[in-house]
Amino acid sequence: MPTSKSSSPFPLLVTSYPAPFTEWRWQGDPSRLARTTEAQRQFLLQLDHPLWAVTHEGSLALTTETALLPAGQADPGAATILAYAPPLPAEALGDPGFRDLFGLRYAYYAGAMAGGIASEELVIALGKNGFMGIFGAAGLLPARVEQAIHRIREALPQGPYGFNLIFSPNEPALEERTTDLYLKHGIRTIEASAYVDLTLNLVRYRLAGLTQTPQGRIVAQNRIIAKISRREVAQRFMQPAPADLVAQLLQSGQISPTQANLAQYVPMADAITVEADSGGHTDNRPLVGLIPTMLTLRDRIQAQYSYSQPVFVGAAGGIGTPEAALAAFTMGAAYIVTGSVNQSCVEAGTSAHVKRLLAQADMADVMMAPAADMFEMGVKVQLLKRGTLFPMRAQRLYELYTRFPSLEAIPPEEREKLERQIFKRDLESIWQETVQYFQERDPRQIERAQRDPHQKMALVFRWYLGLSSRWANRGEPGREMDYQIWCGPAMGAFNAWVQGSYLEAPENRHVADVALHLMTGCAYLARTHILALQGVRLAPDLRRYRPQQPML
Repeated sequence: MPTSKSSSPFPLLVTSYPAPFTEWRWQGDPSRLARTTEAQRQFLLQLDHPLWAVTHEGSLALTTETALLPAGQADPGAATILAYAPPLPAEALGDPGFRDLFGLRYAYYAGAMAGGIASEELVIALGKNGFMGIFGAAGLLPARVEQAIHRIREALPQGPYGFNLIFSPNEPALEERTTDLYLKHGIRTIEASAYVDLTLNLVRYRLAGLTQTPQGRIVAQNRIIAKISRREVAQRFMQPAPADLVAQLLQSGQISPTQANLAQYVPMADAITVEADSGGHTDNRPLVGLIPTMLTLRDRIQAQYSYSQPVFVGAAGGIGTPEAALAAFTMGAAYIVTGSVNQSCVEAGTSAHVKRLLAQADMADVMMAPAADMFEMGVKVQLLKRGTLFPMRAQRLYELYTRFPSLEAIPPEEREKLERQIFKRDLESIWQETVQYFQERDPRQIERAQRDPHQKMALVFRWYLGLSSRWANRGEPGREMDYQIWCGPAMGAFNAWVQGSYLEAPENRHVADVALHLMTGCAYLARTHILALQGVRLAPDLRRYRPQQPML
């Protein structure tokens, strides 16, 4: 295996199989040959130009100049061609159909982070730069969501943007009111998250947007991106709406006979975001196993229903570096979704204290703890454990909930400890505040709790779980040890990637700039891999992408 001298500290490595360009030579301006590591990096970063790897005068060189001649016509000193990487701008990554459907420049969106952490500022900043952000409507009252609708639509009249609709088995009235709001204001894209089954309101949103052109083409104006991690749930979103729910909506007059008929020809979701080991609601599953499984399922369902547009399959969870993004696209993801990394950005709707904690997190600084919205079901979310005691305290509350049938059954010494260490108030005053809260949000919760002492206990415990994320968002003084911070291991991977760069400091992290670096780095690495597949191995420093300066 021949090697040659090079100004790079790492030698050129060429495999023994025949090069694909043996009949050609490169004969251009020698000054256009990059021989040093830094010069080669600059050519690799010219993503919209072709890239050639050659040997010239015994050393490896890269060039973006296409100056090829047949070997028989070239000068004796012409360079030998080793490999070629085509232009690959970041805008070309992913499925163009997905970008077109949602009006995006890049196959990338920022997922919803509840409680407005995925804020108006975050959504607007991404939308103005060709990405899509999903407003974090989960946990917010409809009036607050309506404020966000007005602000985002004013800033992005043509989009792109979306709003979140979260599965709310304990608060169905809130899901219904939020759905009403989206239909009222003509919100055309929602991200449906944490669903384990389809609900009447979700189906209503989808079908209420069905129309048919004079030429017979079915148009689904209300687009759904379903965030899932289970095959059986993905199947429900990839299939048409269930006939019984369609019939129920038709009978109640919430959809027209035409829409009921068209329902059988479209899937429930336009896209499925396969959520792996992420922050918040997660099954902690590996992306490398989920993506192939979901693609196979999608292809089987497409063969059965022959939709005019197959369901797009994207990737989320664990994507905090260009390498992770490239892995997702290489496995066939139509698009990628980020979450945890956006929470540490300037535009995120959380406190400076939380952003500093996130910027210091390692991959192992996360753990699972009970979820506020599905506490009674034992559902857990992934959280940051660094700098907060919330995960351990939340787990303690769930243990008490499973052991005792009511608040009154908790031993006095244990109850005193709860009031002093966790609630910092007596439980009776917490209950009175809970009553006032649900009178506005969903009065049926209080009616049920008054009949069921165990449910009353759950609502009191959910007072702490629900407020803990709000304390974190607004930086509540004195409650730092109770902050609930949704976070996945991608945060630690991101921090390791940007260490030593300007992005190490959270005050320098702007959400669109981070997105551009992730996508640019992904395209950059893809080109180095293309060269490697042809037998050229670059210097180790060139096989990593580092954010050197802001891109905006």
